[in-house]
Amino acid sequence: MRTILHVDMDAFYASIEERDHPELKGQPIIVGGRAESRGVVSAANYAARKFGVHSAMPMKTARSLCPHAHYFPVRMKDYAAVSHTLQQIFQRFTPLVEPLSLDEAFLDVTGSELLFGTGTEIARTIKREVQETLHLIASVGVAPNKFLAKIASDADKPDGLVIVAPDRIHDFLDPLPISRIWGIGKVATRRFNQLGIQTVAQLRALEPKLLTELFGEQGAHLWKLAQGLDERPVVPERQAKSISRETTFSRDVTDLEILKSVLIELVEDVARRLRKNQLRGKTIQLKIRYDDFSTFTRASTIAQPTDITRDIQAAALQMLEHRLPARRLSIRLIGVGVSGFDQSAVQQRSLFDEEDQQKHSRLDQIKDQIADRFGMDSLKRGNRILNDARDESAEAD
Repeated sequence: MRTILHVDMDAFYASIEERDHPELKGQPIIVGGRAESRGVVSAANYAARKFGVHSAMPMKTARSLCPHAHYFPVRMKDYAAVSHTLQQIFQRFTPLVEPLSLDEAFLDVTGSELLFGTGTEIARTIKREVQETLHLIASVGVAPNKFLAKIASDADKPDGLVIVAPDRIHDFLDPLPISRIWGIGKVATRRFNQLGIQTVAQLRALEPKLLTELFGEQGAHLWKLAQGLDERPVVPERQAKSISRETTFSRDVTDLEILKSVLIELVEDVARRLRKNQLRGKTIQLKIRYDDFSTFTRASTIAQPTDITRDIQAAALQMLEHRLPARRLSIRLIGVGVSGFDQSAVQQRSLFDEEDQQKHSRLDQIKDQIADRFGMDSLKRGNRILNDARDESAEAD
């Protein structure tokens, strides 16, 4: 039986700002882009969330809901530095660390228990080291698999520690609303409720055949999750067959411009991680999950493996704008990934890349250096500057 930890920092960006500005402790803090350029909320602390502010919300809306909050731009350099220290803490306990983003990761500590104690003891130690080293709070879920660990880490936020023992899986899952199952959104919840299904216990009692009839292949997957089954291993990033980033919105997004803005930020992160790991890929993937939990993936294969932000962004935006189903836009999750890695392409890039590709590769390298030193917002791509200028002009009009 495996022991998996899911470590999730509480309101990561906003918590760093609150830590670095102790005079604002307990006051609403919101981190994100500029309201006048269609910026969105990247993070809000718990004091701001009480006013209805949430991630991916337009900054204009956030300012109307909580005008007295303290607003900060994204300081990616500082957040990335904190994340690096966080990863170093994780690596002390196991090499099997799978980062999901700057502020969360799965850890497989099955082979570490003889050295460091039980999964629960390791979780407590990690929480303590994060607090002592970074002066930040982490929530941790401890469970036999990734699905359960992820739910557990979110069950008692902030500063939570929830353990799901192998013999108490159903006790943990059964009282939960079905919306806690990955893939069940508002539309699916209503459909289940019409059948009298409101809790995981009731979902678990259904025949797999019925779920398959109702929801296709996804139905069988939902049944497995309701049983607490998840066989996915923890895969360190360097061993992964793809590098991806996705975000689940706390509220469904219906604005294409917001989706574009979020997607661009996800692409920036994926591209930087590719370059950090000296990887280049040929296949760019877009993942979209609608409010009825139906999930669509689109893929675009390019001629040459790339780690260039421009190439990945162009492919991802093209799929978002032109390759989604013809249906009402109401998005619960968006993600982007790169796969089809070619290590030889990394080694030979200077020989075979065209001049234009080399130029944009150098621009990315320069941007990485500037971002590391001054933050992600210190240098913008031309199209983002142009869009900002257009937005500011529209505001002036």
